[in-house]
Amino acid sequence: MAATPAPLSLSASALSARLRLAAPASRAASARRRGPMVVRAKIREIFMPALSSTMTEGKIVSWSAAEGDRVTKGDAVVVVESDKADMDVETFYDGIVAAVLVPAGESAPVGAPIALLAESEEDVALAVAQAQALSSGQAQQAPPPSDADAPPPPSPPPAAAAPAPVAAGTKGVATPQAKKLAKQHRVDLAKVTGTGQFGRITPADVEAAAGIQPKPKVAPPTAAAPVAAPSVRAVPQASVLPPVPGATVVPFTAMQAAVSKNMVESLSVPAFRVGYPILTDKLDELYEKVKPKGVTMTVLLAKAAAMALAQYPVVNASCRDGASFTYNSSINIAVAVAIDGGLITPVLEQADKLDIYLLSQKWKELVKKARAKQLQPNEYNSGTFTLSNLGMFGVDRFDAILPPGQGAIMAVGASKPTVTADKDGFFSVKNKMLVNVTADHRIVYGADLAAFLQTFAKIIEDPESLTL
Repeated sequence: MAATPAPLSLSASALSARLRLAAPASRAASARRRGPMVVRAKIREIFMPALSSTMTEGKIVSWSAAEGDRVTKGDAVVVVESDKADMDVETFYDGIVAAVLVPAGESAPVGAPIALLAESEEDVALAVAQAQALSSGQAQQAPPPSDADAPPPPSPPPAAAAPAPVAAGTKGVATPQAKKLAKQHRVDLAKVTGTGQFGRITPADVEAAAGIQPKPKVAPPTAAAPVAAPSVRAVPQASVLPPVPGATVVPFTAMQAAVSKNMVESLSVPAFRVGYPILTDKLDELYEKVKPKGVTMTVLLAKAAAMALAQYPVVNASCRDGASFTYNSSINIAVAVAIDGGLITPVLEQADKLDIYLLSQKWKELVKKARAKQLQPNEYNSGTFTLSNLGMFGVDRFDAILPPGQGAIMAVGASKPTVTADKDGFFSVKNKMLVNVTADHRIVYGADLAAFLQTFAKIIEDPESLTL
């Protein structure tokens, strides 16, 4: 019978001694795993923020804080021009503005560092050195793209051409036309070496094996094919128009670039347009009454559109994924406003729930902020339906381009005296305006839009409900 090993026992003093010896060793091992302790200076980067969903880069309008200024969390340090407005950018930390990486007047992509913030005066020198390293790093990164462009992709073709002879040993693999010719001329395909792609036997290989002289007409087609290929590849280059002699090229501002991008995106939407004539005599009378109280015609039209949209929510909806309806819980009327260097659409939120006097006050504030480029993102990107009014310029009719993310936009022309006939055949002169609506045909159908316009026309022609 095997002997049982004696149990191990340690006295309290021996155990304590072993623990004391093990503790320094475990701390040393832990220190080795963590690596040497390094005290780093606290230098933080101020990044270019994304001030709107469509913003890809921003332009520095001005720096509110100069290098060397001490700032606290929440202070505005820089004014950035986005694609829609000029906005103050606040800092999230306390510190000293050690280095400005992007001066006023220059642009930077969203997420790029535009300044360095040092926590204390002792860290300023290190931040300045870091800024110089960043700027030199950007300068060194500029040449590689040009070097990468220098070796064009002609080098791969030689490598691709090499496999053809290597695969030439594949015998008996022939094209259907080559098999047909081999049968006609009694050529053994096993004895023919193919010169086609991957060693495939071509009709020319069979004719050569049969001793048939190649036809001279075969050369022109091969010459014609390359001629067609370059012409196809040259089409994309033709889209870049040559410069006009004596012309001055002015690049888009951030806002103009955003408008251009949105207009191009709208071309992918299957839109259709419906026009409707509306008598405005009673609306003109109401306008003369409320005008002294600060109510504009734009507000009256926006209120009428909101009331009609409440009855036809599909016109207030949108198609964002190409496969579903998005019904908006709020009716927010965006109104196109021309400003210096672009176009913006301030939004009258909850337009169906506010009276015309509150809407007018809000509209004046929005227009003032839009002219000063001080609109907040929710004040210009939350629209569910857009109104564009050129009637004040005497334009009698026009079509508006559908903004991305919305289901419809209304274009309002001028109200002009027009000869009309009533149901009894009597002629009279009445004021009439033409309204055109552009809608997304994926979600809004002709009958929906016609019914909406009929309701809108009834509200305009009997506008007492606008004052309730």
